[in-house]
Amino acid sequence: MPVTRLHDPSWRGFASDNYAGVHPEVLEAIAVANGGHQVAYGGDVYTARLHEVVREHFGAQAEVFPIFNGTGANVVALTSVLPRWGAVVTASTAHINTDEAGAPERMTGIKLLTVPTADGKLNPELAAREAWGWGDEHRAQPLAVSITQATEMGTVYTVDEVRALTDFAHAHGMTVHMDGSRLWNAAAALDVPLREFTTDAGIDIVSLGGTKNGLLGAEAVVVLNPERAVGLVYLRKLTMQLASKMRFASAQLLALFDGGLGIRSAGHANAMAARLRAALSAGIAEGTLPGLAFTQETSANAVFATLPVAIADQIRERVRFYDWDRARGEVRWMAAWDTTAADVDHFVTVIEEEFARASR
Repeated sequence: MPVTRLHDPSWRGFASDNYAGVHPEVLEAIAVANGGHQVAYGGDVYTARLHEVVREHFGAQAEVFPIFNGTGANVVALTSVLPRWGAVVTASTAHINTDEAGAPERMTGIKLLTVPTADGKLNPELAAREAWGWGDEHRAQPLAVSITQATEMGTVYTVDEVRALTDFAHAHGMTVHMDGSRLWNAAAALDVPLREFTTDAGIDIVSLGGTKNGLLGAEAVVVLNPERAVGLVYLRKLTMQLASKMRFASAQLLALFDGGLGIRSAGHANAMAARLRAALSAGIAEGTLPGLAFTQETSANAVFATLPVAIADQIRERVRFYDWDRARGEVRWMAAWDTTAADVDHFVTVIEEEFARASR
């Protein structure tokens, strides 16, 4: 019988890149991987090929472990690099601290040591605020640093910034984890190969994002330094992240690497965010958007801005997005792989109309 569509496929918002659907090329990859039988739990040919491709992009030592979701990837990755008494130094805005319902701490037993940052990025000086107390039995031991690339504030670590932080961490015996939920957006923004700001910059383990870039519930943990991560083959099952029909997750991840789809999709999302910012910047310069200001660089696919709360609420009635800090009128606008120029232009028109209405 025919399948009933329950939603309007023309509806778009700027709330989250998780709102977007599955990329057509990814759906095709899933369909191609279907049919017949393949060995379960990662013994299939698609997962075997994924191991080869990941090594091509991250180095011959890299190991990949497909995971269901980003929270699971972060939990598995951090658990593999820390003992129970270990702690992770991270930015206070990091997803592992603000948006994972305490999962990294509840599931692993580790401690998060958070540091306020202006732009979501750690540096050696900021990390040093919590990287201390080794050997003190009264303090959780800071044995890892976790950074997010791109950050929750839409900013991107440069290769040199990553290297400075990994040098600091390794000098203190700490492992470095990169939460790469938007790793492809960062790669597109930096215009460098993935390994240049991961493996070659000293990162030890990566949570490789996929869902925000057009996949259907497929992420991965990529171990770049096997000496610093142990037990992943067991931890994945222990944390309920082992897929029985793994070929479908692996086929999706392969699609991101094949033909540069991951970079193309993320680069498009970045370009749409840049288009939105440029259009609004013009309105600010012309004086038609009084009270609108940007609070962060737009390096990837996020635009952060402040505007009068009453106007933001009126805009949101027409185009969905989230508050970031309502007390200061800060909002976040996200572009996705399927955001179109027409979507952006319509959103700009809505913003302009609501500002004009408020000034009457």
